[in-house]
Amino acid sequence: MNHNTPLSPHPLRPPADGRRLVLTARQLREHRVGAATAAERCRPGGPWQQILPGVYLLHPGPPTSEERLHAALLYAGRPAPGRAVPEQPGPENRVPSAPERMPEREPGPAPDRTRGCLSDGPDGPDSPDGPTGAPGSGSGTGSGEPFGSAVITGEAALALHCLPSAPPLISLDRFDVLVPRSRRVRSTGHVRIVRTARLPRPLEITGVPVAPLPRALADAAARLTDAAGVRGLLTEAVRAGCCEAGALVRELSRARLLTRPHVMEAADALLAQGRAVAEGRLYAMVREHRLPEPLWNVDLRLPGGPGFGRVDAYWPEQAVALRIDHGRPDDGALPAGAPREQFERYGLTLVGAAPGRLRDAPDEQATVVRTALMAAPDCEPPAPVVALPH
Repeated sequence: MNHNTPLSPHPLRPPADGRRLVLTARQLREHRVGAATAAERCRPGGPWQQILPGVYLLHPGPPTSEERLHAALLYAGRPAPGRAVPEQPGPENRVPSAPERMPEREPGPAPDRTRGCLSDGPDGPDSPDGPTGAPGSGSGTGSGEPFGSAVITGEAALALHCLPSAPPLISLDRFDVLVPRSRRVRSTGHVRIVRTARLPRPLEITGVPVAPLPRALADAAARLTDAAGVRGLLTEAVRAGCCEAGALVRELSRARLLTRPHVMEAADALLAQGRAVAEGRLYAMVREHRLPEPLWNVDLRLPGGPGFGRVDAYWPEQAVALRIDHGRPDDGALPAGAPREQFERYGLTLVGAAPGRLRDAPDEQATVVRTALMAAPDCEPPAPVVALPH
């Protein structure tokens, strides 16, 4: 028998977009294709193949990276098996409309349907958990079935985020997939299951639910033991402006990775690098928006008393200080014993500046500073304060 001959009176015709080449057993049953027919088509030399348990690739050639991603997500996010739908030959087998049709391909090499950072070209054990986030779900591009709460993370996610140092998807033997801790699914084939109690809200990249870059970096770092590799991976992401150092260090802390010496060393380098980048943006903001020149990087203290705050900029005539939030409570930006209220107690106005706002909204940040400077004459006279360089 020719395996390209349909096993039912009504062939499963490819959809108009030709992209639905990975389907679950449940999806097949919804189209009245039962286990026996699927097994028949997956025989050696047949037109289909079972790429993962309960997940079928509807062509005989090697899967593309995009198909491997979709298969991993369908496997990890599929609902619990339900009662099988029996095969029912007859008119009900007909696929009703083009968007709902299932693809069937002739034997031969699988075309590369990937694009951008999904390119298969040369350029192109479960681990601890990451940050708190609202559970999200993604749906595959044309897959017809939600991926549930499964989210791509680790090195595969870095490749989808187009991080230059990330290995191409085609070179990865396994894809890390985040699932809720309660999910009963095991690592198998090219899927490594990473259970978590704190599932991030995913970003959708080419129809694939992907962990935010800080989380993906933390999950990738959890599996790396090479100190130089970890440091290079993390610092590149910050240097390229892909994510903020503070956000990345918080992810590393939530994943309990800062107890590893090589990760802690990388985190210190990240914060130093992130601080320098943010300060450079602050200097540019003051200059470009013609704000008064402040005293830069000073420790504030009462005359003859202890210091009560380190700030990145201080305008003594207006008693306005600005502090960049670098993301670490112990980074010296503000001692633990000097909350904002203490600045106010001495008659000083403290303005906060997140690195992300200095990068994405410098005009708004400059307006906040200018407003604070203009409001200074209406405030109570400040206490005498000494500003010393640090």
